[in-house]
Amino acid sequence: MPVKLRLQRHGKKGKPFYWLVAADSRSKRDGRYLEKIGTYNPNTNPATVNIDIDKAINWLDKGAQPTDTARTLLSYRGVMYKHHLNGGIRKGAFTQEEADKKFEIWLEEKNAKIQAKKDNLSKDQTKAKAKRLEAEKAASEKRLADAAAAEAEAVATKAAEEATATEELPAAEEAPAAEEAPATEEAPAAEEAPAAEEAPAAEEAPAAENTSSNDISPDSKEKEE
Repeated sequence: MPVKLRLQRHGKKGKPFYWLVAADSRSKRDGRYLEKIGTYNPNTNPATVNIDIDKAINWLDKGAQPTDTARTLLSYRGVMYKHHLNGGIRKGAFTQEEADKKFEIWLEEKNAKIQAKKDNLSKDQTKAKAKRLEAEKAASEKRLADAAAAEAEAVATKAAEEATATEELPAAEEAPAAEEAPATEEAPAAEEAPAAEEAPAAEEAPAAENTSSNDISPDSKEKEE
């Protein structure tokens, strides 16, 4: 039965999570498997790869063939390198102790590289966060400055309008001078018309009666005497 070391997809949509399994090459990709030998999480930076080295080497020694992606992950964790060392031991190129020592040195170097990458990523994230905060602070200060400038401009405009209105106000108040027109109220002088009431001079008519009395005959005068 041909065996393959391959990835089996898990996780949810948009965030896949993989198992590294030993499975029959004729089975479906996400179907039944013979043994789970590790996990792969591409959602982290760097990606998280956990592999049981001994189980993986056991399957490789039995002739299991890894897929291209599985081989990359196995190499990343040193499985393929240790499998190569085991072949050298079988050939008598070096002893088990020498092979283990070589593998320990390789692991230390690999872990140092991974840690350095994590540190650099952490520094980059810190710098990016600091830049983002500075940008947000600058944007906030700019908004405040713009708001203050707009408010100052509005106050200045309002003050100018009030000053202009104050200057024009006295001229408008002079208009009431037209109210002096009531001086024409002197027209009541026409009320002097009652002077015409002197017409009662007609009452002097009795004077005419005096004149008529003068016309009395001398005889009557003598009688009166």
